[in-house]
Amino acid sequence: MEACNCVEPQWPPDDLLMRYQYISDFFIALAYFSIPLELIYFVKKSSIFPYRWVLVQFGAFIVLCGATHLISLWTFSSHSRTVAVVLTIAKVLTAVVSCATALMLVHIIPDLLSVKTRELFLKKKAAELDREMGLIRTQEETGRHVRMLTHEIRSTLDRHTILNTTLIELGKTLSLEECTLWMPSPDGQELQLKNALRAESLHVTVPIHHPTIKQVFSTPRAVVISPNSPVCVTRIRGAKYMTGEVVAIRVPLLHLTNFHFSDWPDAGTRPFALMVLMLPLNSARRWHVHELELVEVVADQVAVALSHATILEESMLARDLLMEQNVALEHARQEAETAIRARNDFLAVMNHEMRTPMHAIIALSSLLQETELTPEQRSMVETVLKSSNLLATLINDVLDLSRLEDGSLELDIQTFNLPNVFKEVLNLVKPIASVKRLQVNLTMGPDIPEIAVGDDKRLLQTALNVVGNAVKFTKEGHVNVIVGLERPEYPRDPRQPDFRPLSGDNHFYLRVQVRDTGLGLNPQDIPMLFNKFVQADSTTTRNYGGTGLGLAICKRFVNLMDGHIWIESEGVGRGSIVTFIVKLNLPETSSHLSIHIAPTSQPSGSQSRTDFSGVRILVTDDNGVNRMVTRGLLMRLGCEVTLAASGRECLQLIQQRNQAFNVLLLDVCMPEMDGYEVATQIQKRLTRRDRPLLVALTANTDRITHEKCLRLGMDGVVTKPISLEKMRLVLTELLERGSISELTQRL
Repeated sequence: MEACNCVEPQWPPDDLLMRYQYISDFFIALAYFSIPLELIYFVKKSSIFPYRWVLVQFGAFIVLCGATHLISLWTFSSHSRTVAVVLTIAKVLTAVVSCATALMLVHIIPDLLSVKTRELFLKKKAAELDREMGLIRTQEETGRHVRMLTHEIRSTLDRHTILNTTLIELGKTLSLEECTLWMPSPDGQELQLKNALRAESLHVTVPIHHPTIKQVFSTPRAVVISPNSPVCVTRIRGAKYMTGEVVAIRVPLLHLTNFHFSDWPDAGTRPFALMVLMLPLNSARRWHVHELELVEVVADQVAVALSHATILEESMLARDLLMEQNVALEHARQEAETAIRARNDFLAVMNHEMRTPMHAIIALSSLLQETELTPEQRSMVETVLKSSNLLATLINDVLDLSRLEDGSLELDIQTFNLPNVFKEVLNLVKPIASVKRLQVNLTMGPDIPEIAVGDDKRLLQTALNVVGNAVKFTKEGHVNVIVGLERPEYPRDPRQPDFRPLSGDNHFYLRVQVRDTGLGLNPQDIPMLFNKFVQADSTTTRNYGGTGLGLAICKRFVNLMDGHIWIESEGVGRGSIVTFIVKLNLPETSSHLSIHIAPTSQPSGSQSRTDFSGVRILVTDDNGVNRMVTRGLLMRLGCEVTLAASGRECLQLIQQRNQAFNVLLLDVCMPEMDGYEVATQIQKRLTRRDRPLLVALTANTDRITHEKCLRLGMDGVVTKPISLEKMRLVLTELLERGSISELTQRL
């Protein structure tokens, strides 16, 4: 069979269809050409699109597709070969570009999908950031509320104001229905309702061992508790739908150690208060985390504020108590000072008033002793003199002790001859020791400095008292006085091991030890001997006399001289040892020119004059008895005596040309014109050569009177009472030296 070369008959042309295709191709070409223009506009305006070259390629594909449709317009009628070639080229290019674009889409679609994933991730992160920003805003709001609450709480230091302010501010900030504060009872066994936001004060207590309270106290965090808990008694009952949540938190309280408040628990375990916060009724609101944190922070701030307020109250109580104590102490001090002044005034008056009659007793007794007496009469006179001297010693001791106790007695520091002090002590006790046939030995170390600086009068008084006691309480045997420098190897007082004197470049410690073979002491009685008015045995006073003041005064003198004194004894009948250590200074080289040398006088009278004939003495005293007694003493010594009853009469007698007196004995305390004024007027009117020697007669023993007399230019001061022997010593020193020594003045 031969092949068929027939051709399918052509589709008869239809002008209407051809026209529709022609129009469609035109609009397709128009649309294809407009799309690239829009893409070019988009790429130009967009600065963040990452695939611009893909859009350019996609635009070329669309242009080529549009070109093929445009060229097809010329294929609907007879056309030339050129048109067919152009159409073919356009379709080939369109195919190439279409395939390239498809391949590129395969490459970039995963990238576009990953961009979408990142977009979702960023959205998620943005949502989380929004939540965090919300938390930050919430925290800032919470912080603002905390700062506001803290400012309100810290604006006062009153505990009740702090608690009320806390409840009010928490109620406003958290929109609470009720807020209460429970404080522990004083015994710490219950919680008492103390403050409430809206409820009136109720006397409600809850046991501290209640399970709810124990739960809250076991943690520092805020705890949601049951609305039916007994600490919610202030809540309004009968909610129609639901009750609001309740939160409780503990508030630490400060321990009070020094004072006790009536509404504060006793110190034991650390106490806590309880703060209860209630949300409104019939509300679906719940406690948020930031609200609980706010409550916890406020509870801590309240604890701090309460601590500060408590400390302030405690300090104010302490201040008030201290002020009361200070007022009481000041009142007691004033009363003590008043009592001391009254005592000193009384002692001063009694001293003056007692010495005046004693002057007459001792003077007249000493005069009577010089007359012809029977043995019985002489014994009576000697007893009177002995008792009078004992009474004078007692008065001196009481005055010294009084001044020592009130601090008015001060050391009179001066340069003096140290060995002479103890030689003088020996001279004073030898007459008594010779009567008792006792041997008194003085041993002075070779290292003792000849010159020292200190109060020689108090040193002499202390040594004389100790040695005098040894002589008085020793019937037979001897008394040894050992004087030397204190050394570290010497034994110390076992009762005072801390006393360790150390000598220096400018000072040294003097050790004085007095050993006797006398009565001895019970060791248990020794500590009491330095107390006032105490003796080892009551029979001692009856047998030997004394008041028990001597050692008490010695101890205080030694303490003033930075020293120590103690007594040792092995028992009754075995003697005793009294040791005292005092601090003395060494003199400077330049002070050797003005050394005060303690005189070594014999009170027995062996060195005193016995005849004072021709010595004219003017006695001025407003007391007639004193004038008569003093004149008797002087006349017994052979003096020519003139009497004056007042200061003015004294001045008149001295100014008379035919009256030339050698000595003026002048009483200090006189009415109208006292002895000070008389001495001043005499020195104004008469020169030192023309005027008599001025001697003050006084019953005052205080240092001020003595210094005032010497400052006014008097030549000496004699303290009443005055015996015949004392008057003899006074006149001897006056006429030979022109002044009276300190020792003679103290006799």
